[in-house]
Amino acid sequence: MRDWLAVRADATPGATALAVADGPDRSYDELDERVEVLAGRLAALGVGVGDTVAVCLETRHEFVVVVHALQRLGAVLVPLHTEQTPPELRTRLSAVPPEAAVCGAATEAALTDAAETTVVTVDEPTADARPLSGVTPEPFDLPEWALDEPLAVLFTSGTTGEPKGVVLTLGNVLASATASAFRLGVQRGDCWHVPLPMYHMGGLAPVYRSVLYGTALSVQSTFDAEATAERLRNVEATAVSLVPTMLERLIAVGDLPDLRFALVGGAPCPASLVERAHDRGVPVAPTYGMTEAASQIATAAPSMARAHPHSVGYPLMFAEVTVVNDEGVGCEPGTVGDIVVDGPMVTPGYLDDETTAARFTARGLRTGDRGYRDDDGRLHVVGRSDDTIVTGGENVDPTEVEAALRAHSAVDACAVVGLADDEWGQRVAALVVSDGDDTTPDALREHCRERLAGYKLPRTIGVVDALPRTASGTVDRDAARDRLSECQ
Repeated sequence: MRDWLAVRADATPGATALAVADGPDRSYDELDERVEVLAGRLAALGVGVGDTVAVCLETRHEFVVVVHALQRLGAVLVPLHTEQTPPELRTRLSAVPPEAAVCGAATEAALTDAAETTVVTVDEPTADARPLSGVTPEPFDLPEWALDEPLAVLFTSGTTGEPKGVVLTLGNVLASATASAFRLGVQRGDCWHVPLPMYHMGGLAPVYRSVLYGTALSVQSTFDAEATAERLRNVEATAVSLVPTMLERLIAVGDLPDLRFALVGGAPCPASLVERAHDRGVPVAPTYGMTEAASQIATAAPSMARAHPHSVGYPLMFAEVTVVNDEGVGCEPGTVGDIVVDGPMVTPGYLDDETTAARFTARGLRTGDRGYRDDDGRLHVVGRSDDTIVTGGENVDPTEVEAALRAHSAVDACAVVGLADDEWGQRVAALVVSDGDDTTPDALREHCRERLAGYKLPRTIGVVDALPRTASGTVDRDAARDRLSECQ
């Protein structure tokens, strides 16, 4: 199998590959030429088949070119978080020592400090990196890809512990793109806008998918609600990838262009937000996915999301989703259990064999999430399996407490975690974002008392302006615990 961009450029050379808001669009033929030159420059640095290349760049056109150049060379992409410190980068680089590392002006200092290999920059050098533009391209052999060969290694967001390297194969990404197309459809004039970081699968997946679909891609380095709304209009976007916080802010801006769908993932999308978005003409498609499945696992198309806002829809084609109890036995519909996923989009494993052995079962990959399938087979995700709070011997599901708090008219968002307690082991604590004056801790507890058993009531409550979040948009529960510890 040849690299996907080469096949696409042969098939539809004049079709738009990159939609540019402030300049002329780039065709697939033009993108292919840029990729060929960059692949030659990377080959001159010694990059070849099977080599890993670390890339620490914000979401931008240059990152797109690097992604396709590495596939053309048969090399493995290792995207790195752009805000990580040199020690954090060093840890990841030691897990997959790269043949070369690519950066930009904003990340050059940190990457050159961390890397023990050749560092090249797509911008003018500001530290010790070598400018890629100054490397003379060299000829290289065109490899043939097999479906089981590694295409990329991505590190998990680290919300539940030390980040782990996830190996994704060509077959994983191809299966995911195919299944997504079956669920959301592909149209000739589609343009998928990506304001998400490309070091996460949510931002990277559309780069591969757009080439497979032959549609246009638009990228944006930083999210700003007003600027993003304007960019969506300028490039005539038909699809956009968001996390719930982004969707919330876009809705507040208003005056959004017509979209086929807004794919919202990275964190649970509250049913109230789904409903408000649809009421304002934004066709939301809530999705449940993970790095280990090359993005989506289940997605509710906009029509289903409107009818069933509490669900993330049916599993995608090829995704085998099972909900199991503590003994690994399948649960009946409506019964909450651990979500397990299998299928061709699921990673063959992690860089660490011990983690691979611990996470995989006969049924597939243990996702670490809890949920249930309803009577019609739709998937509902209720929280993380390791977020359960044990207080006085009683188990408390944080999502149940969060739902009770969100039922208060003045509560915009909340996060419930367990705090260490000398007497009870843990106590329930809540960080609350409120727009009202009647959300004192006592008032919120009284509100919850009508909805929850006594042991589920949040004993510690902090009212804040915004919840702490990770780069992927999920609630940073460690940071939430730190904030709540200050409220004791």
